[in-house]
Amino acid sequence: MAKMKQPTDIYVYQMKVTLEDSKPPIWRRIQVTSAATLYRLHKILQVVMGWNDYHLHEFIIDDMHYGEPSPDYDFKMRNEKTVKLGQVVFEEGAKFAYIYDFGDYWYHKILVEKILPLEPDKHYPICLKGKRACPPEDCGGIWGYYEFLKAIQDPDNPEHDHMLEWVGGSFDPEAFDLDEINRELRKVR
Repeated sequence: MAKMKQPTDIYVYQMKVTLEDSKPPIWRRIQVTSAATLYRLHKILQVVMGWNDYHLHEFIIDDMHYGEPSPDYDFKMRNEKTVKLGQVVFEEGAKFAYIYDFGDYWYHKILVEKILPLEPDKHYPICLKGKRACPPEDCGGIWGYYEFLKAIQDPDNPEHDHMLEWVGGSFDPEAFDLDEINRELRKVR
């Protein structure tokens, strides 16, 4: 007889995180335990996507908003620090949103690909795979990112030198360093 899932059991959620409207796609495949709070998931997403946690964010799961509650919001925001992933996402195929930087509006689609048993000798969270660099902070959202890429790739563009200086000298949109991401994930608490 199959073992029934108990509420206290810890599972591993394998998820694909895709930055909406990025063409070609910018994405990551990660594994996170069901015991991770949404706040910890936010910290994990900051590392795997390459963001710097300078801006507000939220998760939207089944029409409920999770993040840092504020009286300034005109909608109800549940505190992400008190909600575990396994309390709000229950099955493979579930989809939810992670929005980072309400100004640039980086919208991430998260798909739960698999729910797996916990491997006791494996470190979680872990990034399994991904493609392409994350856009730089404050570049104006996905459309601003495309304009940024055009400028840095065309030496005749009037913004070329300014944009390269702004980004620190160079930017490779194809860069993705799995080993570095996993080193940084080991520091996430």
